[in-house]
Amino acid sequence: MDVEPRVIVWIRAHGIHPADYSEFEARPLRVILLPAVETVDNAFFNRRRHMLELIIFDCDGVLVDSERLAIKVDVAVLAQLGWSLTEAEVIERFVGLSDAHFRMEIESYLGRPLPEGWEARLELLYRDAFRRELRPVEGVTEVLDRIALRTCVASSGSHEKIRFTLGLTGLYDRFEGRIFSATQVARGKPAPDLFLFAAERMGVAPGACVVVEDSAVGVTAARAAGMQVLAYAGGVTPAEKLAGPNTIVFAHMRDLPALLASVSRKAQSARGERADARR
Repeated sequence: MDVEPRVIVWIRAHGIHPADYSEFEARPLRVILLPAVETVDNAFFNRRRHMLELIIFDCDGVLVDSERLAIKVDVAVLAQLGWSLTEAEVIERFVGLSDAHFRMEIESYLGRPLPEGWEARLELLYRDAFRRELRPVEGVTEVLDRIALRTCVASSGSHEKIRFTLGLTGLYDRFEGRIFSATQVARGKPAPDLFLFAAERMGVAPGACVVVEDSAVGVTAARAAGMQVLAYAGGVTPAEKLAGPNTIVFAHMRDLPALLASVSRKAQSARGERADARR
């Protein structure tokens, strides 16, 4: 089906992805482009908003088991700088946040800028640890094989880091072209910007997204974006730090497909109830 470019813009703005254009063939659709007045079946578009269409995965701790390794590096590096923190304290302060935030907090504590090239040296330490020990999160490869819905990655890490860790674990090809970094938005997690950006770029309304996260700041960001959250508590963040509204906490990645199916059924049921209420 050929769709006029300006129609595509309108469709994207209403949370419809180009892959769904074929659904319009059986529906009356008229867009008056000059002047800019639109006449469409808005009920159809609104129903699409309440369907589960996209799974947004965090990377570190959800796809790759990198958090445990990075935390050990962080503890050692901070100690060298004169800031003694336990692994639990590093988790509480920094897990899920961007590299820029990490540097800002260190410089605030030290009361001075970090030396030139410090981040590059830290990145080498991470990479050495990842090359030796990094693995996919247990069960995630099998889960990805079972998921039929569209997926993407939204991570606080840089694109370079995401490519490196997903590449080491054999997961990069599964997400190539659908990877979004906090470096692309004004505010990182816990602000909703990254998840909203990912949804917009994927052409999906926020309400049709579910986020798989493992950090408290990531869960907060997903809630603020108006998205359903599946919070993975099999990593370094305790389950009680992840629990809250619009959030299902789970401990084993093998449970994710069943949880996604449950979320999808509830969304469809809610849509049906709203339709009944309008009758």
